[in-house]
Amino acid sequence: MERRKPKAVFMAFGTKGDVYPLAAIAAAFACDQKQYNVILITHSAHKSLSPHLSEKHVEYCAVSSPPVLSADQNNDIEGQAESSFLLQKKKITGDHRRECYSLIERIFDDGLSLDGDLIVINFFALEGWSLAECFSIRCIVAAPYVVPYSAPASFERQFQRELPLLYRYLTEAPSGKVCWKDVTHWMWPLFTENWGSWRNDNLHLSPCPFTDPVTGIPTWYDRPQSPLVMYGFSKEVVECPAYWPSRVRVCGFWYLPTEWQFTCMQCRETSVYDSSEHRYAKDNLCPRHLELQNFVKATPIFIGLSAIGSMGFLKDPHSFICVLQEVLSTTNYRFILFTGGCEPLESVIHTIAAETTLDQNNWSEDCVPLYNGRLFCFFGSIPYGWLFPKCAAVIHHGGSGTTAAALQAGTPQVVCPFVLDQFYWAERMHWLGVSPKPLSRNHLLPDKNGDTSIREAAHVLSLAIHDALSSRIKTRAAEIAERIYLEDGVSEAIKNLKEELGLN
Repeated sequence: MERRKPKAVFMAFGTKGDVYPLAAIAAAFACDQKQYNVILITHSAHKSLSPHLSEKHVEYCAVSSPPVLSADQNNDIEGQAESSFLLQKKKITGDHRRECYSLIERIFDDGLSLDGDLIVINFFALEGWSLAECFSIRCIVAAPYVVPYSAPASFERQFQRELPLLYRYLTEAPSGKVCWKDVTHWMWPLFTENWGSWRNDNLHLSPCPFTDPVTGIPTWYDRPQSPLVMYGFSKEVVECPAYWPSRVRVCGFWYLPTEWQFTCMQCRETSVYDSSEHRYAKDNLCPRHLELQNFVKATPIFIGLSAIGSMGFLKDPHSFICVLQEVLSTTNYRFILFTGGCEPLESVIHTIAAETTLDQNNWSEDCVPLYNGRLFCFFGSIPYGWLFPKCAAVIHHGGSGTTAAALQAGTPQVVCPFVLDQFYWAERMHWLGVSPKPLSRNHLLPDKNGDTSIREAAHVLSLAIHDALSSRIKTRAAEIAERIYLEDGVSEAIKNLKEELGLN
């Protein structure tokens, strides 16, 4: 039977900050365009999204690959560890691509693509580009941050030498067609061997995009449109340079639906968010989390490292807690720590709590106070939009979602980046004047669990907090919040998708 409903596949891989913003767009698109079948393909680790997506009539499809790969840091033989990691990565990558192909094949099993079909990918789902080509489907890029990787310095020179005709094809492209700007901005990995062999051997496509699979000559007769690239950040925060491709659209930050951000369903029902007013009409948590609600009345400093633990950076959770303890011993600050699901960190917290005499019978199982109640450890999640306006400052890893939430709240930041786009956001926040100079990772996570290392880290962290709480940074953070107050990035993304597809 001929398929009548077009399909919109959102393919997003990586950590929560990489995936959830695209899931939010998928949910909004499904609500706006009910004639579509909407599907999200992501890691099984993000299965908590499934019920939220189901409520919005979005199908959740999982692949078994992990959101991040981290080498085994405990292997004493460095060479063997590296070799084992590369073999593991190769196997996981192969399995991941096979699963992606099987899912796309199942989704478009009729073999006939409709004009309205599309695949939306983030920068960690580049297999989606080649799969879209394989099944003759439009592909769109959507990312909550600028490209987290850059081409090697020798890329253009090597490309021109090895693929002179294709280089000419791209540099001489007519207006609106795929061109060299697209390649240098984000597409360059698609021309590397990493993707070329898979395209050729498994998908039976040309190893290089935009070339004939038989002759290898550029497809002069068929010049596709420059692909739409949507960014989930504000123009007030990130400038759009003239050298970017003309089809780049900066939408505004892609904030998640409020109801997705509660781990406690009772808190979700108790707190009512008024989207038209950008505030909580009922500013209460449930009775089980009354102590959390009371703690934030003292305007604490937030600390959260999100996925840093699962990436393998939090090697010594005890030294991290010791740094916070040292800061508490020399200042009047109070901290609220989100553990981000990092089990080793939560285990350390439970151990320290068990050694104290503090009566915890009145606390919920996901709330643990330490150090006379001045460090409040929370194992769940609540919306940053509820929490951050109540905090004096936000200390975080530079993830795009946390950065956006702190900007929206107008709360000063202290950023300690670890990988990829986190360094960009850390430098950008400092440049905007909403945070002091970025911290080095050893200023938050000391390499050694010694008294000297912990004292040095605590001293630097204390100075950064002091700077963040200055009137200059507070004022600047409030100014930026006011400028982005009325932006609705998700709605703008839906508008761009509809324009691309010719929808009303």
